[in-house]
Amino acid sequence: MAPGDTSTSTVLTADGPQIACGKAKVDRHADITYASPTTAGTKVDLKMDVLVPAAEGAQPAVVYLPGGGFANASKEAALDQRTYVAEAGFVVASIQYRTTTNGATYLDAVKDVRSAVRYLRAHAAEYGIDPEHIAVYGESAGGYLAAMVGTTNGVKDFEAGDNLDLSGDVQAVVDKFGPSDLAKIGADFDAAAQQANVRPGNNAARWVFGQGTTKSVTADPAAVKRANPVTYVDPTDPAFLLLHGDDDRLVSPSQTLLVHNALRANGVDTTRYVVKGAGHGDLAFVGDPQSGMLWTTQKVMDPIVNFLTSHLKS
Repeated sequence: MAPGDTSTSTVLTADGPQIACGKAKVDRHADITYASPTTAGTKVDLKMDVLVPAAEGAQPAVVYLPGGGFANASKEAALDQRTYVAEAGFVVASIQYRTTTNGATYLDAVKDVRSAVRYLRAHAAEYGIDPEHIAVYGESAGGYLAAMVGTTNGVKDFEAGDNLDLSGDVQAVVDKFGPSDLAKIGADFDAAAQQANVRPGNNAARWVFGQGTTKSVTADPAAVKRANPVTYVDPTDPAFLLLHGDDDRLVSPSQTLLVHNALRANGVDTTRYVVKGAGHGDLAFVGDPQSGMLWTTQKVMDPIVNFLTSHLKS
């Protein structure tokens, strides 16, 4: 794997204790339908789980976006991490969004996230939310979506559904190892991995062009450009926190560097951490139960909480 450029990033050694939950009371609300869009003629009830801290007054909200290779989006993912953030004084909503399994593309999924943000604003009193301060926080495909949502604040093409009188914009973004240029996901890897990432009809291609496509993500540069977060970066974007493992073998570490550099060039508040020895999040589902532990250390999670506190509570 090509060595990464860390000249504008902070390198973290994720040793020390794991996060611990249970220090503060958090109420849990499960399986709330926040939107019911139709894709390919089929209506999908999209659900969210909401963690509400026992705190005085309205609290900022964080919308958690799970990964899943654009094919799955399990709102049950990363419970410990979400609870840790909630216990720090944030309402945390973990959401399903449409994927290629539903026949959806990136356009649908970005609209879903914005629908979730508007839903939380519409129900702010019910869940004790400060509607002026909402962030998105995603991993992998969810990190990509977080970056897309943050860089498309105010872009009406990505708004659809209910509560359109309210804003779907966000005030901060946490992007953990998300792609930012779908034609270059494998850019840091060997030739075989690079080729797999641009194979015609693969999941990245379906994410852009739709189910049944025979195109490659290299076949239509203009269409792929419209699907890339880095395309939409401008000086009005909210603050970003980006994190990537230097041993990520699924999404090239240079992907978060691309959007970090674009944000810096536009004068946007952006911070990027490179986690030494870390791979692509929790890979227990492929037989690596230890892989996620670097990502749940206090040394990694506390900068996330501090970033959210600084940009949502100040």
